[in-house]
Amino acid sequence: MAKIDGFRVKNYRVLRDVTLGKLWNTPSAKPLAAMTAVIGKNGVGKSTLFDAFGFLADCLKYGVEEACDQRGRGGFERLRAQGVDEPVEFEVYYKEDGKTRPITYELTIDADTSGRPYVAYERLRQRRKGQKHGRPFSFLILNNGRGIAWKGQAEGTQDDADRNQFDLDRLLRELDVRSDEESATTEYVELDDPRKLGIATLGALKQHPRIAAFRRFIEGWYLSYFTPDAARSLPLAGPQKHLNVHGDNLGNVVQFMEREHHKQFQKVLDRIASKIPGIDKIDWEKTPDGRLLLKFNDKAFADPFFAQQMSDGTLKVFAYLLLLEDPDPPPFLCIEEPENGLYHKLLGTLAEELRAHATGRKGGSQVFITTHQPYFVDALSPEETWILEKGEDGFSSVRRASDDPIVVNMVGEGLPLGGLWFSDYLDPR
Repeated sequence: MAKIDGFRVKNYRVLRDVTLGKLWNTPSAKPLAAMTAVIGKNGVGKSTLFDAFGFLADCLKYGVEEACDQRGRGGFERLRAQGVDEPVEFEVYYKEDGKTRPITYELTIDADTSGRPYVAYERLRQRRKGQKHGRPFSFLILNNGRGIAWKGQAEGTQDDADRNQFDLDRLLRELDVRSDEESATTEYVELDDPRKLGIATLGALKQHPRIAAFRRFIEGWYLSYFTPDAARSLPLAGPQKHLNVHGDNLGNVVQFMEREHHKQFQKVLDRIASKIPGIDKIDWEKTPDGRLLLKFNDKAFADPFFAQQMSDGTLKVFAYLLLLEDPDPPPFLCIEEPENGLYHKLLGTLAEELRAHATGRKGGSQVFITTHQPYFVDALSPEETWILEKGEDGFSSVRRASDDPIVVNMVGEGLPLGGLWFSDYLDPR
């Protein structure tokens, strides 16, 4: 399962320049954990950091201009850090699996003379096999929609110097690409839409497997914008493989699991029921038109309740746990403030379930969470926890709890991390 080792965002609202984890040029930094939680006060940028991942995914899906207007973002000028004329930049450092060499994706978005956002720069690079140091090899580099892309899985060598029919000399100099990064397997690329990502187009072509793999990775991200009211709806019959971001296809996903994994389906429901307080059993029944209805059996009542009658918290926990039971989980699972609407004693259990999923042998999702609930933080380790703070200049900075040896020692002595945060031990001194 692919995993993000590091993430950097610049000039995105209050995130002037924020880095989490390890990048290709910071080899001494520790990579992100399988589960990462960002904590902080209201207004420090937790939702903005969550949305940075969503914005990147929306850029791939819709293009940068439409992504700037999605989810109430308000356009590019509202996204760009206030008082800053520099472009918005993203950097993702990830591995396809534990054995592969990391790949870096860089994206720069700027505004043209009419104020419309466009892709100013895009790059994918990876060190060659056996290369421990130095600048990684660029297998995609685009400047204002023009550049080069390397075909295939293998890297070029200095001996592979044949030219194709394009005049690459000038372009290579413009893009600051070394001569050994050019070969017969390098092709000239020019996009016809400056507002679309190059990985969206080239990632659909078979001759660019590494670009295609990165495109699939981002397409597979799941960012939860779950709303219980949406989950109470009765959608039209039709099984769907994955839960959507709002959760309004909850019944369709249950229907898919019942059809495709019939023998394990009731066991899945039983496991989920055992983790929800007050629920004795979860059953289901099919309607005449083919829809599947969930029935929650409360220990105190003889008759079950349908999903439409259940509390927001119960539906939310059920949706999260169902997501973790997905036989084909997303590579990256992002949840903003999972504590909302949940009983505080459930939060530790939810954190443990998310960690078990992220660190499981079968390779579950990498989990990213924002929270301001100490009871949830109590279940976290310093290595998993990042503190986001806003400085006097109005911009945010982030640091890892494990960077403070005092905090590490106190947690090692048995003090819960959430309690330390509540007592201001995680605040800067």
